[in-house]
Amino acid sequence: MKSVYQRCLTVSSFLFALFVVPLTAQAETAYEQGVHYDLIEPAIRVGASNEVIVTEFFWYGCGHCYSFEPMLRTWSESLPEGAALKESPAIWNDLMGLHARAFYTAEILGVHDLMHPLIFKAMHVERKRLGSEDQVRDLFIENGIDGADFDKAFNSFGVSSQVRQADARARAAKISGTPSVMVNGKYLISTKKAGSQSGMLDIARYLVDQELAALQ
Repeated sequence: MKSVYQRCLTVSSFLFALFVVPLTAQAETAYEQGVHYDLIEPAIRVGASNEVIVTEFFWYGCGHCYSFEPMLRTWSESLPEGAALKESPAIWNDLMGLHARAFYTAEILGVHDLMHPLIFKAMHVERKRLGSEDQVRDLFIENGIDGADFDKAFNSFGVSSQVRQADARARAAKISGTPSVMVNGKYLISTKKAGSQSGMLDIARYLVDQELAALQ
């Protein structure tokens, strides 16, 4: 038979496990600024003040972005009300600028959901460089987009304006690689600091929840 002391010790151990262990688990899931993600100063305006925007900086030619895409898509479907995902092409050279134009052309023509994965596929599965406007145009036409509609959108003021805005956004966020994830224009998450692509999304969700709570 256990002594009174042993019984008290058993009860104490149970209470410790009940209350302290969950707190420890919570501490393990907390992320630290400067360690797991970076603060963007000054913050970048990315949407309405009553919503939380998650921005993915990407490039179609980036292999890591290609592998991240399906994971990001699945993750975005579980975002809570008041939060949304938006892609923003990174532009460090003329080729990336061309691909940014392809991205916004697809958006203006209303074929983003069709062309976004197909451009990735063309570059990483079919090994097409898409190094010229004609090559990009051919890809759109192959997938049912009228050539005249493509020409009008690709060279439009609207697409040019959005490309400039994307470039300014990436520069303001000071991204150093793709993919990178920004939450609400305030926090930047890189694979290097997050440790993995799935880690990036875990941290992003943590920050999304924080931002949504602050809006309550």
